[in-house]
Amino acid sequence: MFISSYLRFFLLFILCPFFFLISLTSCDNSNHNKLKKTDILIYCGITMVKPISDIAKKFEAAHEGINIIISQGGSEGLYQSLKNSQKGDLYLPGSYSYRERHFDEGLLSDYVDLGFNQAAMMVAKGNPKNISADLNNLYDENLSVVIASYEMGSIGRETKNILIKKGIYEKVVNNVIYQTSDSRTLNQAIKNGDADIIINWKATAYFEDNKELIDVIPLKPEEAKPKRLALNLLTFSKYSDIAKKFMEFAKSPDGRAIFSNYGFALPDSSVKKED
Repeated sequence: MFISSYLRFFLLFILCPFFFLISLTSCDNSNHNKLKKTDILIYCGITMVKPISDIAKKFEAAHEGINIIISQGGSEGLYQSLKNSQKGDLYLPGSYSYRERHFDEGLLSDYVDLGFNQAAMMVAKGNPKNISADLNNLYDENLSVVIASYEMGSIGRETKNILIKKGIYEKVVNNVIYQTSDSRTLNQAIKNGDADIIINWKATAYFEDNKELIDVIPLKPEEAKPKRLALNLLTFSKYSDIAKKFMEFAKSPDGRAIFSNYGFALPDSSVKKED
């Protein structure tokens, strides 16, 4: 009897700290689960990825437990992706026309204007072939030309609109060495030496990895109108309250300053807001 009581006391003395440790570990796991981050998914056109990434970092720093995920690509491809998946929170295409085009499908809710994008011609740094600011250069057989496909993204659609308005779309298409998908691959065509001239969103030429290699040949506003950048809330967002806070932060002076630093024009009365 004495031995049995002694053994019980001994086991209790030895094992009690062990069970206490298990209890603490279990509690820690519970707290860890409670601190699990909330993922906010943004579908973002490639041209705007850099400023949106900078804004996302600041937003995450100011809101503990929020993780911003950015899915990048051509504007139309991104829309089809969010439409098929029915997942995500925000959509930022390269032109307001995508909101107008798809609004009746019921997936795009509130929006905020972040700035303006504008197309331009671009050449290698220093303009080694002395190409002038004339759209007719795009069908010069002595120049290597690359444009974006109108089916893939915003810059492709804008390029087609510009060239149709000028009356030279078919001539340019027949002269290009190839068509590509988005602003990033257009710039790569210049950097690789594939193209002497491209049409791309002007802001991309000021990105850190492009500004030492690419020069801009501006187009007149009547040739290439500034395009509104609208950040859209998705109607199926699971975290719409957080997404709306991100929208407000993105359109704040701090957010718009980031867009300005990347070469985007800011909303003001001097820029026509029609797309």
